[in-house]
Amino acid sequence: MRIFNLSSSVPSDAQNAVVAIGNFDAVHLGHQALLSEAKKISGAKNLPLAVLTFEPHPRRLFRADDPPFRITPIDIKIERLAACGVDIVYVCPFDWELAKLSADDFINQILKNKIVPRDIVIGENFHFGHNRTGNTDTLRAAHLPVHTIDLKSDEHRGVISATRVRGAIQAGRIDEANALLGWNWDIRGTVVHGNKRGREIGYPTANVNLGETIHPAYGVYASWVMIDGESTWRMAATNIGIRPMFEVKTGLVESYIFDYQGDLYGKMLRVRPIYKIRDEMKFLSLQDLIHQIDEDCKIIKRICADTAQ
Repeated sequence: MRIFNLSSSVPSDAQNAVVAIGNFDAVHLGHQALLSEAKKISGAKNLPLAVLTFEPHPRRLFRADDPPFRITPIDIKIERLAACGVDIVYVCPFDWELAKLSADDFINQILKNKIVPRDIVIGENFHFGHNRTGNTDTLRAAHLPVHTIDLKSDEHRGVISATRVRGAIQAGRIDEANALLGWNWDIRGTVVHGNKRGREIGYPTANVNLGETIHPAYGVYASWVMIDGESTWRMAATNIGIRPMFEVKTGLVESYIFDYQGDLYGKMLRVRPIYKIRDEMKFLSLQDLIHQIDEDCKIIKRICADTAQ
């Protein structure tokens, strides 16, 4: 896959592609259906399949005080797009200058002068430009070949969307989120030093900051963890939250990896929560906490044994 930041020019050999346009946060089943149709078009015309996406997510610019909401930070988004067979990704920096562009200026400055698409593929509800005034008709009026794809729905609750995925994650319904995604969601980050409370009570944890990743419902999860440099998933008991017992101020992912000993500080970790077993709790004593963790680990081992990765 080739990746181009549109703050610079795009070489001519990376232009003239079939281009799907959107934010693509989540790269969920709806996005995948759109990309599948775009791939059919690119294949029929023997052209590369490209995606035009925006970073940061426009919501981060317009609603800067919102809590983290990204399902797929840029590195995971790129990975998922590659899994869908995308050949080229154009990353358009989303700042106030871009946000103020009219639909016509966006067409001329970004589409016609930068990426020069041979075909454009969008969802039926796609809008662009200042105040979202641009749509399919605007693109066609500019003599751009446009293919509009119907939004994908499921049999239960209607259109598949990033909003639905976010809601499921925030409610701790990871299985529901994964069903909408079509892939298993995970949290990634570098292991940081904590206060070593887990080590003191016999359950040393690898701690990862959530950063811009959406916060799942706080609680204890059966999970799988992959350590950078390894190719297998390890069972883990993961607490996501603020640990009421110790009053941590910001949300943290803390994974106790079963049957593992070693220094993980500074390593990249992938944490794949699969099932929330309980909410966070504040205990009367450390002994009560230890007893609960013992019970949690028994439950989690049974769950993980039934959901091998």
